[in-house]
Amino acid sequence: MPATVVAKGASTSEESTQARPGRTWCRHHYKTSSSYSPRFAFHAMNTNPHFVPTPASIPPSDVVYRLGYDPQLGPANHHPLNPVAFLLRAAQIYPDKLAIAHPNVPRPVHYSYATWAQRIQNLAYALIRAGIKPGDRVAVIAPNSPMIAEAHHGILAARAIITPVNTRLKPLEVAYILEHSGASLLLIDHEYTQLVEGTKVPMIVSHDTGGVDDPYEEFLSLGRQFSSEKGWEGLDAERDEDAGAVLCYTSGTTGRPKGVLTTYRGSYLGAVANAYEARITKDSTYLWVLPMFHAAGWTFPWANVFAFATQITLRTVNYSHIWQHLLHSNVTHYCGAPTVQIGIVNEPGAKQPPQPVTAIIAGAAPTPHVIGELEKIGINPVHVYGLTCTYGPFTRNYDQPFWKSLSLQDRSKLIARQGHAFATADEVRVVHQPQEGKDPNVLVDVPRDGKTIGEIVTRGNIVMKEYFRDPEATRVAFQGGYFRSGDLAVMYPDGTVAIMDRSKDIIISGGENASSLAIEQELATHPHVLEVSVVARQHHKWGERPMAFVTLHPQHQSRWAGKHPEFATDLKRHARERLPGFACPEWVKVVPELPKTSTGKILKTDLRKIAAKL
Repeated sequence: MPATVVAKGASTSEESTQARPGRTWCRHHYKTSSSYSPRFAFHAMNTNPHFVPTPASIPPSDVVYRLGYDPQLGPANHHPLNPVAFLLRAAQIYPDKLAIAHPNVPRPVHYSYATWAQRIQNLAYALIRAGIKPGDRVAVIAPNSPMIAEAHHGILAARAIITPVNTRLKPLEVAYILEHSGASLLLIDHEYTQLVEGTKVPMIVSHDTGGVDDPYEEFLSLGRQFSSEKGWEGLDAERDEDAGAVLCYTSGTTGRPKGVLTTYRGSYLGAVANAYEARITKDSTYLWVLPMFHAAGWTFPWANVFAFATQITLRTVNYSHIWQHLLHSNVTHYCGAPTVQIGIVNEPGAKQPPQPVTAIIAGAAPTPHVIGELEKIGINPVHVYGLTCTYGPFTRNYDQPFWKSLSLQDRSKLIARQGHAFATADEVRVVHQPQEGKDPNVLVDVPRDGKTIGEIVTRGNIVMKEYFRDPEATRVAFQGGYFRSGDLAVMYPDGTVAIMDRSKDIIISGGENASSLAIEQELATHPHVLEVSVVARQHHKWGERPMAFVTLHPQHQSRWAGKHPEFATDLKRHARERLPGFACPEWVKVVPELPKTSTGKILKTDLRKIAAKL
């Protein structure tokens, strides 16, 4: 059995359950006399209007929204940037506003900003009680739900590093991430415990109920007890804004996931930029379609709180549920890859929502068809670009006045560009790739002709701190004092960039990054495979899918003679046992030999040309 931190029942002090002015609190009923009423959410989100937060979730009447900080340790004209401040500000200004709702589950929950802030405070104390120290890594394996949303704030409030793990990975990949990150504790949703069978990392299991008997809720209750009602001031503020805050793992060309370490400062400024660029305000409702484990939800867990917005979490990408909320829950914003947009516009119940909706699109450039279909039903597409190493998006294609006079086809070509850098980012550049005999630290911009291909580089506030425990990869990534994206692009006269290819051979399928080398390594374990090379091939739904070109071992060629389709089926089965679904090859082509250079390197450029013609 996996190691587990067991939270026994906990009582809450009388003081902690006192009502704040203007509210009546008790164990069986909750009501508010403020001017804000979340009743619209109860009906539209199918949320139980009689839901009662656990007693430990109820803040005291004299709550102070201020982290502990010694003013002697810094000048009066400076404070370290920390996204936890967004939560404290929101709870202070809009305590009764609906912060987060979790409908479409057997036991729906909803929390006001005051209640949610108390829960996050409890989580921070619970982590400290469990032995978590500043800089420790706390892993989270969960779908979009209150727990992972709370973790993005509570783990940072404990001055630890959140390590969100992709729920679509295989157990071996999850085990590697837990080991490489050195995770001290794991918060895990009950549906994903099979991913960590045999782990020695202590874990807290959430049954996603919000009820007092849920192990996660018991963990929070113990945190409240442990706090002795010291409140937020009993939690030390992180004094170093450049300290690690988030550790996300992303597939790379080495075949092993790389740990991308980002900071409090970058998370703060990335969140501010995303709220501004997406035009999220206190009147916005954000629907969680993008997984929060993906590059920490592109900083939107903090961006929405910065803007005082309401968040709705969905455990799965269910298009019926998405449209339920687009039509009836006043949803104004969501993020998603082009493949998600395709599913949304093709849902039978799709029609124009009663309010304006903005779709933030990344992962691949949206096609003119998708852009047109979104616009037809009143959804405004905003195309952004970024990587895990840049906190998610750091560029946006800003619409221009003259676009209105263009045809959809011409306008879509412009929308599909990656655009200009965000307000809190430094400029995005396209530079010539390093050449043999040239100093790789000297960066030379390509001409702004829309034709000359170079590599996208950037630096500044929303670039990662480092690759965790990999100084050599960090050094290479920052050659020339800029982050080298590995994405090949052109620069247009107006300063916009447009990606043309990916030098790292990353395949982006449904918004997920798949390493071609990692796929090749697994396919090569099939006993009948001699050589294999994998490239991206366009897919009508997923944007891209892997295509494998294979040569067979001579001793097995006769077995599959005239039966290449059967071999393809067998290799795909082999892949599904070893790779996440988005990394499994969609197509397999058996070839007599692979094209190679004189030095024996496989020419993937030739394979891409073949795939493009199929």
